[in-house]
Amino acid sequence: MSTEKCFANGSAAPGPVPKGHIRIYSMRFCPFAQRTRLVLNAKGIKHDTININLKDKPDWFIEKNPLGLVPTLETPAGEVIYESPITCEYLDEVYPEKKLLPSSAFGKAQQKMMLEHFSKVVPYFYKISTGRNNGEDVSGLEAELKEKFAKLNEDLVNKKTKFFGGDSITMIDYMMWPFFERLDVFELKHCLDNAPELKTWTECMSEDPTVKATRHSVDTYKGFYKTYIEGKPNYDYGL
Repeated sequence: MSTEKCFANGSAAPGPVPKGHIRIYSMRFCPFAQRTRLVLNAKGIKHDTININLKDKPDWFIEKNPLGLVPTLETPAGEVIYESPITCEYLDEVYPEKKLLPSSAFGKAQQKMMLEHFSKVVPYFYKISTGRNNGEDVSGLEAELKEKFAKLNEDLVNKKTKFFGGDSITMIDYMMWPFFERLDVFELKHCLDNAPELKTWTECMSEDPTVKATRHSVDTYKGFYKTYIEGKPNYDYGL
């Protein structure tokens, strides 16, 4: 069972997960859920998708994940896994074809540390866009974000590689990508002006078939975020 339209409170619970599949509970515009969708797609994992109305969550979903967050995975055995880094690592371990994480313990640790650093960057995307919508001066926050981007740029320069884990896309690239995909939407593309290697990385990522398969157009994103900012998010926007 797969559906684009989201399930809200009062909707009937979906049936069991079919054998040979895994289910993702998602929301079409959520960057954290997109991480897991990228991994599912990159690894060619058979899955079905159930989108959740995050403002009006079904009771049966809260029973599966008491935090009420997406992404959440469910297996045919009824096992439930949530939190985006945990779901992505789980998928890489359980479906060993086309590994996205390095094989060495140190390589894995390096990617986790990089993700920890990146998690400090993520709030800027929201703070700047919210501040701007409230008519606040966000130039200080933008300057801080540019500094963070400069540091990421330095990482690529030092590594002398096209991607953050080497010359092909690995887990860390997919974990960071959803936020860069939204730079246009958040009107933050200019923050890449002094980070040429990082800018090239975004261009290379844009060409990845998995990225293309999981993305929305800038107009669709903008349409959704407008409803989100107004406090009435239309999770089915564009359907």
